[in-house]
Amino acid sequence: MSKRLKVGVLVSGRGSNLQALLDACGDASHPAEIVMVLSNVPGAYALERAAKAGVATVTLDHKQYDGREAFEAALNEALDAAGVELVCLAGFMRLLTAGFVERWRDRMINIHPSLLPSFKGLHTHERALAAGVRFHGCTVHYVRADMDAGPIIVQAAVPVLPGDDADALGARVLEAEHRIYPLALRLVAEGKARVDGERVVIAGAEAPDHALVNPLD
Repeated sequence: MSKRLKVGVLVSGRGSNLQALLDACGDASHPAEIVMVLSNVPGAYALERAAKAGVATVTLDHKQYDGREAFEAALNEALDAAGVELVCLAGFMRLLTAGFVERWRDRMINIHPSLLPSFKGLHTHERALAAGVRFHGCTVHYVRADMDAGPIIVQAAVPVLPGDDADALGARVLEAEHRIYPLALRLVAEGKARVDGERVVIAGAEAPDHALVNPLD
């Protein structure tokens, strides 16, 4: 088997997307392996998930550093020490400086709970419902300095159903997130997701051949 891509996952919370990545990479046939999980929040449940999977964990409390640059210097040091080749953001609730993002350009991916470029930022499910969209979803993308921007790797769309509230819609989106983040990581690790300018070209990928309609006639 060819060498597996070494991945570091940055987390801040409970880590449900981390768990999806851990489950996928737990299969030795997956082309990526998670070598470190790092949290900026001491005691985050995501760290327990990583430990149970036998993955090394690191905690760097951002409150203990004098500014973002000092924190990110320690972050880079930890990632380099673990031999990380690709960074996955999985609910990492810290804004990253342009310098950090550029250092990991095209080597850092993120998942966001909307169909980007719509609904960047927070409270995406509430805003989708308020806008009256018929489809909502999630996006895995390469990270750029602008918030929730960058070349899109994979998206999943879910229908907005009558009677949905933010929790119900969010649960449907989260289920899709758990499906597409491991898929995106596989495409990147296999070298099938190539950045061309500000878009991603996927080698050998199939796309749906039919339209999705909501509501149905």
